[in-house]
Amino acid sequence: MGLLTKKDANLILDPLSDNNPITIQVLGICSALAITAELKASVVMAISVLFVLGLGNVVISLLRNIIPSKIRIIVQLIVVATLVIIVDQVLKAFAYELSKALSVFVGLIITNCIIMGRFEAFALGNGPWRSFLDGIGNALGFGVILVIVGFFRELLGSGTLFGYPVLGNPVTKTGLYSTGYENNGFMIIPPAALIVVGIIIWVQRSRNPALVEDN
Repeated sequence: MGLLTKKDANLILDPLSDNNPITIQVLGICSALAITAELKASVVMAISVLFVLGLGNVVISLLRNIIPSKIRIIVQLIVVATLVIIVDQVLKAFAYELSKALSVFVGLIITNCIIMGRFEAFALGNGPWRSFLDGIGNALGFGVILVIVGFFRELLGSGTLFGYPVLGNPVTKTGLYSTGYENNGFMIIPPAALIVVGIIIWVQRSRNPALVEDN
């Protein structure tokens, strides 16, 4: 018998497709709007949520039998806030410029409804191992959408990926591309993220009719 049972594997795989927290549950949209103008920021936010949700689910699961129900939300907030502070300090220590670019959005992980939702809906009722898998699965589902949106917004909006020119020739001394792609400024502003997410939802539901709501 392998390390993962079929049910365990589904905890990771389902949020990547048919139960994605952004495109199906419509959670965590704020991050998709706010920080996906650059691919690097999208990747860092995805990794940060992966750490916070994976470890946070385990901590809440371990404490689930001793947390008084009346203060469980407070305890959950303390756990997620502690993990977010760790992420913030690591970013300031090793990626200060990126930390400044992300600004308050790292702190807003505390209020990410995906994280609090998984604490409430899963970690409080399951063991540490399954809670860890659930956290990893939902964080990956969240992160995949951020990376896809960030990829297209930076590529089409700035003609770059991770800051390196991809569309068109490198920048000349005059600050202009000599030939090639002309940047689409619309892709840099937040509404473009909604359009990209909408396209992802359309593609996802076209491939799986079971996800389409009945009229």
